Amino acid sequence: MAETTRETGAVEPTSGRRSPAGQQWRVVPAPVQPPQRGGHRLDLRTTIAIDLGRLASSMSRRLGLGSGAMIGGRLALSLQPQALRRLVVGRRVVMVTGTNGKTTTTRMVAEALRSRAPAVSNATGANMLDGHVAALMTRPSAPFAALEVDELHLAQVTAQFEPAVILLLNLSRDQLDRVGEIRTVAESLRRALAAAPGAHVIANRDDPNIVFAAADHPSVTWISGGARWKGDALNCPRCGAFLGDADQDWRCACGLSRPAADWTVATDAAVAADGTRCALDLALPGQVNRVNATFALAAAERLGCDQDAAVQRIQKITEAAGRYGTVQLAGRAVRLLLAKNPASWLEMLDLASTEQHPLVLVVNSREADGYDVSWLWDVDFELLGDRPVRVAGDRALDLAVRLHYAGVPATVSTSVDDALAGTDDGVPDVIANYTAFRDLVARSR
Repeated sequence: MAETTRETGAVEPTSGRRSPAGQQWRVVPAPVQPPQRGGHRLDLRTTIAIDLGRLASSMSRRLGLGSGAMIGGRLALSLQPQALRRLVVGRRVVMVTGTNGKTTTTRMVAEALRSRAPAVSNATGANMLDGHVAALMTRPSAPFAALEVDELHLAQVTAQFEPAVILLLNLSRDQLDRVGEIRTVAESLRRALAAAPGAHVIANRDDPNIVFAAADHPSVTWISGGARWKGDALNCPRCGAFLGDADQDWRCACGLSRPAADWTVATDAAVAADGTRCALDLALPGQVNRVNATFALAAAERLGCDQDAAVQRIQKITEAAGRYGTVQLAGRAVRLLLAKNPASWLEMLDLASTEQHPLVLVVNSREADGYDVSWLWDVDFELLGDRPVRVAGDRALDLAVRLHYAGVPATVSTSVDDALAGTDDGVPDVIANYTAFRDLVARSR
């Protein structure tokens, strides 16, 4: 079987649609030339703002005040409010948003793009405009950028410029005292996409809230990886009617429906609509990361990256801003897992339940976490069965009460170090919510 490329006439073996004569073929577009960024010159005001922003970032790191991922961008924006618009000229930018998985997926996108050309990224998770500026000014000549963006701030981004690709991962309850209800967020994403009609959107077809946000956009690739957390997807986000199981094909009377999948995530591969399989032998664990990798792969292919080269770089990732990494804490090796809302706790508990490592759960309720921890009662801790765990953090007692009603034997510890000291031999899994995780990563470094 053979196919002919559009411009070169080269013949390559492949599988795909059948021609009337029975021959299999697929049209392959000519390779897209890498974007050229080197010749772009910034105006004097922007150049000065970037130089001073870099200096502020460097001083922050040297003085041990932080990574500098926000302060440098904030200073640059204060000196040049148009810094973001100036810095994206000539680049192909991929924006990644959603409730869960932004940081890991952004890391995967950045690595995939680097298979073709240099790319910058806000790797530390500083995902608002100042963090974007800080990332972009680290290497103004890089032709690609992969940027994580807070789901409430995508509209601010598309008001500034039109990204080449926008990834919409998922939406679920998170920090209700800051973010608000999911329909508010979905509507904000919908407005953001309306302001970027030339962007290509890669979206989760198994999340009705994401479907609502992206359904009217003219250019969408739909990813299907299954829907484990369904508590926020029972009703139509457009009209409120009951939908039922989002994993099944659904169609609401208002016209909103589950789109056909362009990519489906299997247990070992990403499968295209024509049946072509791309094996995903990842270093990162779990189905959730195969879904993240498929989003990253779709974005990289959209921007002209070779699939094999992109996959090879994605498969080498072992951690993303501390997530899934094995670090030293209290004199022993531990694996750190982040879980900050019911949906992400479900994924991490599912991962931990398949491996009988010692388990420590840590919950805080500080400003960045959200003060309300009533969401603990929405988490399916029953997955742990009668497995003993140790709990720590500001809200350890609340967590212990929830585990008691789930039938999970829990021991309350005064600190993570005490919890680790009381665990059995082996490499413990420490599942922590946002500020607890952040503090443990900082300690380990």
